[in-house]
Amino acid sequence: MKLEWEGEEEDRVAAIRAAEERRRLEQHVTGDPIVIANEFSEVQVTRIETRNGSRLLIKSPRSGQWVTLCPLELESLTWQAPATFSAMIGHPFGPLVTEDE
Repeated sequence: MKLEWEGEEEDRVAAIRAAEERRRLEQHVTGDPIVIANEFSEVQVTRIETRNGSRLLIKSPRSGQWVTLCPLELESLTWQAPATFSAMIGHPFGPLVTEDE
């Protein structure tokens, strides 16, 4: 017996695509990564160069999650109130705003 779920194939294809994208991005690393950690979390921050300029690649070794952020996206973090970050932490692994909104 094999357990399956609705959307399993789509999830598998998306995971493969994301892994390929991360490998492609990691070919353009500039400098050494910075590791920031405490008792709750650890992230690795790396600068990468793209055809549109520098971005930060932020990875969570524990969860395998990652994101790249451009300078404007990084600056937008400074515009947020602490409640925004609390909401993000309160809903891990999910968006604050859905694609439909």
